[in-house]
Amino acid sequence: MEVELVVDSYEQPRERPVDSQEQKKYYSGKKKTHSFKNQVIVMPNGKEIVDVVVGYPGATIDITLWRERRKELGKEQKYIGDLAYVGEAAINTPHKKPIHQKISVEKKEENRLKAKERIVVEHLIRLIKIYRVASERFRLNRQNYESVILTVCGLIRWRIGAIVIRAKNCE
Repeated sequence: MEVELVVDSYEQPRERPVDSQEQKKYYSGKKKTHSFKNQVIVMPNGKEIVDVVVGYPGATIDITLWRERRKELGKEQKYIGDLAYVGEAAINTPHKKPIHQKISVEKKEENRLKAKERIVVEHLIRLIKIYRVASERFRLNRQNYESVILTVCGLIRWRIGAIVIRAKNCE
């Protein structure tokens, strides 16, 4: 049985860089602030983090992050993603609404089912953002960002494992 991994990205605000070139690089027009962009790939059950990409400039689009990381992941692996990943054959994305038209009922139902599969990565991102250092504006040195976020992801993996172990003991 082939497993489709779930992929999504999120942004975290950072201190405004002093250098004007770095300001342009880290400014996210979507969030209207300077930010870091991170990408998380998880198993479909949401209990295991497969891959984390950390600390890209906020202006980087999601599909670019995935394409760079794709080289290190398996070529035959399939993924589930949101509309940010439309156009990639390896990523199963929702149907887009046609311009000046309504989306069909069948496609709407397919989108709803895909969203049910994709929600696990959103829940995992929420768990990461429980930690203030991973959700509020990052005020530490930029060079420490990757180690801080990877530490938070390690704590999340431990926490998820701890929850599963406790649940088994209660039965």
